[in-house]
Amino acid sequence: MRVYYEETDAGGVVYYANYLRFCERARTEWLRSLGIGQQRLIEAGGPVFVVRSVQADYFAPARLDDELTVVSTIHDVRNVSVLFLQNIFREEKLLFTAETKVASVSTGNGRPVPWPDAVRTRLHDQLSPRPSR
Repeated sequence: MRVYYEETDAGGVVYYANYLRFCERARTEWLRSLGIGQQRLIEAGGPVFVVRSVQADYFAPARLDDELTVVSTIHDVRNVSVLFLQNIFREEKLLFTAETKVASVSTGNGRPVPWPDAVRTRLHDQLSPRPSR
């Protein structure tokens, strides 16, 4: 994705909260590419994906007009949650990393509900080993 003016501060540096937007957009598109369309889940009466927690680290700034790559991997799938690791790069340079736990909740009452079997299977098929720190 490309960094636009609206995503930067007066100095042309990406505003810190926008890295989370980049990650959200990348997760949504990646899930869609796996056949997990969030709108389709809602229309079928299924659960919605909500962010439960985020742990983020910033290593270097992205700037206006940079081309960024967001790499999303899944490191854990539970009955009602999934743990994503997302890294944002400019070329080979790591700029940002986030561990995001996403939960499955009912559209009706907002309570945790199990992933539908088809969703859980697709998520499990994408599991990656967790990198050592």
